[in-house]
Amino acid sequence: MVKKLGLLLVAGLLLSSLVFADDAKVSLKVWESDKGPDQFIQQAGAAFTAKNPNISIEYVHVELGDAAGQIALDGPAGVGPDVFAAPHDKLGELVTGGHVLATDNAADVQKRVLASCSKALTYSGKMYGYPVSAETYALFYNKKLIKDSEVPTTWDALAAFARTYNAANSGKYGFIMDVGNAYYTIIFTTSAGNRLFGPTGTDTTATNINSDQSVKGMKFFQSLRSSLNVPSADLTTAVADAAFQSDKAVMYITGLWNVVPFTKAGVSFGVAPLPSLPGEKTPAASFSGTRAMFVSAYSKHPKEANAFAAFLTSPEMQQLRFKITGALPSISTKVDSPYAPGFLAQLNYAFPMPSIPQMGKYWDAMGNASKNIWDGADVKKELDACNAAILQ
Repeated sequence: MVKKLGLLLVAGLLLSSLVFADDAKVSLKVWESDKGPDQFIQQAGAAFTAKNPNISIEYVHVELGDAAGQIALDGPAGVGPDVFAAPHDKLGELVTGGHVLATDNAADVQKRVLASCSKALTYSGKMYGYPVSAETYALFYNKKLIKDSEVPTTWDALAAFARTYNAANSGKYGFIMDVGNAYYTIIFTTSAGNRLFGPTGTDTTATNINSDQSVKGMKFFQSLRSSLNVPSADLTTAVADAAFQSDKAVMYITGLWNVVPFTKAGVSFGVAPLPSLPGEKTPAASFSGTRAMFVSAYSKHPKEANAFAAFLTSPEMQQLRFKITGALPSISTKVDSPYAPGFLAQLNYAFPMPSIPQMGKYWDAMGNASKNIWDGADVKKELDACNAAILQ
């Protein structure tokens, strides 16, 4: 029988996990991505085991975007994880599929994490998972190629800058982005408060992805081809990352996950809020995301799994995660970074990705529509098809 020996609370924040003793050895399998999150889990696991010698943490590489699909197969088969990372927009899919357990001591967790994170992890009035980072994306700019004061604050100005820069610098780009990634292209549909699945992100009868505002915005997106005359097939995230990292792109829309790689590569860069869309005066609205650690409904050690997941939200572990990955903490704690202000400014205009099950169909549908629109397809037809694909 598990004996709860202590729960350390300081200033209302959970600084330690539950401490277990006199138990048989327990090994918790944890799924996470590589290139940073893996190091965090391994180091956090070592710290957790130091407090709980009978519990060991086994890291297994499963990418964030693959976890929700893989748990549905591996969980029932008995070969899945005890804890796994997934983005909050997969919450509806995970809950309705019966793959995750509700957050243990949810009221306490909600008190110590950011309100936006607890909201993102709430489904039908109940909280699931433990937020480990908050994120959005913003406009990265290369300080060798553009001054801070010259960074465009409107999309019209950015497009004009890119056309002029491209003409004078063969083989380089004034601006670059992954034009087929629906995580980014959603920004062009958000004028006048237009939001995917409505203001609360829960309207399952209307996506708003083919609304008049969305059509207008995606036509502007299509017009950016004159400022970045490259086919969608050649504008993948990998291509864009490489271009910015090698000083071949002045500006690039990407997220916190690239702060550490770009810094290690020696890129001198800054981060600013997204430019405003035509007719708007504030930065374009971006998706905000909460990265969470979920306890598998198939775990044979749910109490220990919950304790480890909760441990990852402690101030020490949140600072460790920031140091390793550059991701913004999910709790209110200061971080020392010249890039944090840019992301925090953009978060003021971001909205949580909807977490209803229909989001599972959004990514491919909008991604394909975005590619086709970039390459010249009829905007209205593409968005109507996207809407139909999501709601079918």
